[in-house]
Formats: sequence, structure tokens, C-alpha cells
Amino acid sequence: MLPRSRIAHEWQAFWLALGFLTRIPMRVRIDYSQRLMNQSSVYFPLVGLLLGLGYCAAYVLFSLVASPLAAIILVVILHLFITGAFHEDGLADSVDALGGGYTVEKRLEIMKDSRIGTYGTVALVMALLLKVALLAEAELIWLALLVAPAVSRLTPLILMACLPYVTDPDKSKSKPVADGFSRSRLLAAAGFVLLLAAGLSLWQPLLIPAAITAVLLVAVFWGSYLHSQLGGYTGDTLGAAVVFSELALLLVL
Repeated sequence: MLPRSRIAHEWQAFWLALGFLTRIPMRVRIDYSQRLMNQSSVYFPLVGLLLGLGYCAAYVLFSLVASPLAAIILVVILHLFITGAFHEDGLADSVDALGGGYTVEKRLEIMKDSRIGTYGTVALVMALLLKVALLAEAELIWLALLVAPAVSRLTPLILMACLPYVTDPDKSKSKPVADGFSRSRLLAAAGFVLLLAAGLSLWQPLLIPAAITAVLLVAVFWGSYLHSQLGGYTGDTLGAAVVFSELALLLVL
């Protein structure tokens, strides 16, 4: 049995993860530290699952007054609002930087620019359109909405475990998460995702291989590309990994 202090510590880590990935207010007092921020990463897939539950409920409600396609679009809008388009912003910045920079230094400089360029705009629009299209074609829309946010948030943890962090540490929001990332907590997060997929396999028998395929494909190919172009990852590229993983899972499903 875990000691009470450990339970309180993990409880704070969960709320910190929720506050980091969403706009949902933290309802507990957080004794913030870089170590706690780092340890909160194990709860990223759980936060994704909670988001997925909210998206499922919203889809059911929206479907009462709108067509399935309109309901899906409304859910995507809700997602962008709740998360502050956190990962989509990372996608746009990453594509702008990797498409417009010819050196590592220039790519990192572009990535820090808050303005969005042509590459980022096109990538963002196409990613959102593809997400809506894939959700509309899903055999079980509620299942896709539920599982995709949880599975996709495992991929950045793999990238953090396998690649070095390359950006200005004094100006990065994700730096405390990246520093000293614990691989044991990565295994715990991966176990949670596999248990979730196993539990939902009653409705979709191929969910476990689909989840593993989506996460590993993005981790390997996106991670290899980042290693060759940047020498590692940044916070923006982790956000892009979440978007890519969601699309890969929806495509496989």
C-alpha cells in the first residue's frame, strides 16, 4: 500500500498534467517543482482518456440536434477550446520550422516565432480536415473519440525517452517535463494504454495492434526525422507527434 505522502504527490502530479495539457483549472494546491512536472508526464494518457470521455459525451449531445458530420466538427471545436489548440500549435510551428529552415539554428529560431507561416497553416488546415474525415468514416465514432486522445499522448513520452532535448531551456514550457524523464513512468503509461485498448477490444478487436502500430510508426518515423533535422526534439515537435498519432490511429481504425 502506498504511503499517504506518495498518494498526495501522485494526486498533485495528475492535476499538474491536466493543467499542463488543457485549460481545465487545477482544483488542488500544487507544490510545484521541476521534479513534479517531470513525473506528471505519466498521466498524459490518462488526461487524454478523460478528454476522450468528454468528447464522447459531447458527440452524443450534439448528435441530438445536428447531423453526425456537424456533431464531429463541433466536437473538434470543443477539443481546440479545451486544449487551447496546444498540440495543433506545435504542429504548425514544427512544420513551419522544418519546412522553412536550412540549418538547425534557423529551424529552432522559426519554431520560437509565435507567427504562423504558409507551411504551418497548410499543415494545420489539412490535419483538421483529415481528422474530421476519418472520424466521420469511423465504424464506431464514439470509440475513436474515446481512445485516440489517450493513445496519441503516449508517443511524446517515447520521444522524450529516446531523443535529446534541443531548444533554449530558459524559454521552453516543456523543459521541466523533458529533464530527467523517467523510463519507468513511460512503461507505466504504456501499460495503461495497453490495458485501455484491451478493455475496449470487445467493440474493436483490432484496437491493440492498431494502437501499437500508430504509436510506433509515428515514434520511429517522426523521431528519426527530428533526429536528422534537429538532433532531437522540442516541445512543439512533441505536440506535432500527438496530432500525427491521432491521425495514424484513426487511419488504421
